Amino acid sequence: MAKQRNKIKNDVIKQIRLLLGDGMVDIELDPEHYDLSIDIALDKIRQRSENAVQEDFYSIELKKEVEEYTLPIEITEVKKIHHRSFGHGISSGVDMDPFELAYANSYFFMNNHVGGISTYELFSQYRETLNRVAATDIQFIWNPTTHKLKLLRKMRADEMVLLHVYLERSEDQLLTDPYLKSWMRDYSTAYCKKMIGEARSKFATLPGAQGGVSLNGDALKADAMAD
Repeated sequence: MAKQRNKIKNDVIKQIRLLLGDGMVDIELDPEHYDLSIDIALDKIRQRSENAVQEDFYSIELKKEVEEYTLPIEITEVKKIHHRSFGHGISSGVDMDPFELAYANSYFFMNNHVGGISTYELFSQYRETLNRVAATDIQFIWNPTTHKLKLLRKMRADEMVLLHVYLERSEDQLLTDPYLKSWMRDYSTAYCKKMIGEARSKFATLPGAQGGVSLNGDALKADAMAD
């Protein structure tokens, strides 16, 4: 744990040094500075843009007496846990699939006509009411930093459930998104101006053949702030 923490701190220190213009021997940007500007733009997109995530479903098997689960790192948020059927994994309830109930009512229990929609609607209302009264929905705590899902219920049996989640889009998808790539390019360019401005503002002039050469560090930083 200590080694991982030190690695994270060293990465942050390296980014700060690059932002302040470290490593520019010829007062021009190096490949590391361009990579950092793109990474910063991607981080800003993930922080502010709704297009940085996509809605999806993720199936997971809940184990008996297990309350904590580690989900993939791509999952950024868990919205809800959906049961496959009614009553699994709890101490009491009706173990019944509502879709199977509707099918049975429509095609087996009706004579000479197709029906059962009203029965299915009544059962759905009964299920929603019972969820509120008996708290059959699984409550949970989601930690986006550790990607751990903690259930606020002790499972009495194994159960396959469906998680309504938000997934983090890959860098390739963000770089090719027509609604994001132009903003990301402009933001990365502004950060490149800021970094090279930090390097050039360290010296007011440089010696040249015709005398001192003035550097435009302050102007570049001003342009970066304006952009």
